[in-house]
Amino acid sequence: MTDVPSVRGAEVGRRIGVGLMYGLWKPRVLGAWRVPASGPVIFAVNHSHNIDGPMAMGVAPRPTHFLIKKEAFVGPLDPFLTGIGQLKVDRHSTDRTAIARALGVLEQGGVLGIFPEGTRGEGDFASLRAGLAYFAVRSGAPIVPVAVLGSSERRGRLMKGLPPLRSRVDVVFGDPFEAGDGSGRRTRKALDEATERIQKQLTAHLENARRLTGRRATLE
Repeated sequence: MTDVPSVRGAEVGRRIGVGLMYGLWKPRVLGAWRVPASGPVIFAVNHSHNIDGPMAMGVAPRPTHFLIKKEAFVGPLDPFLTGIGQLKVDRHSTDRTAIARALGVLEQGGVLGIFPEGTRGEGDFASLRAGLAYFAVRSGAPIVPVAVLGSSERRGRLMKGLPPLRSRVDVVFGDPFEAGDGSGRRTRKALDEATERIQKQLTAHLENARRLTGRRATLE
């Protein structure tokens, strides 16, 4: 049986994230009350900067297990990320171990965090990989869209690769929604249709989050 990362570890990670994110920046969190208080949930987070994952993890109302590219698990970060309940995934192959562990998180009523674009980019949900649809349809877990805005608008003076210290970063949680059509089908056609539905929901959430915050997602 595949080991499922511990909720306790993810809670430790959440608390570390709270300290770091609120210590270095000024997060403004909107809509956290929309996150279901219990049961399986998938966070779909846009990704335009390296701090987007830690920021979402730190301000989320529940401990989260993120699927993170295996390249991030280097040196001391490997045991640290594993210890705080994060999931190593090989993006260039069908990583059955990562898939089984992620489904295990959802089966145990936990929160799975996914960057549906697959890699850091514009952060606009314009190009989604099929993984999010697979996990949502297979598990039946609702998706909560999460927009992180402000992380890539400006560069800090002291640390060029990070937003300016004490600058505001907005994190907007959306309404949970079901990705499947209710039939339970997991065919390629069903997953393609689910991906299309997901993209519309995530894009609408991002537009709404920008209106709420007066933000743009990235530099243009």
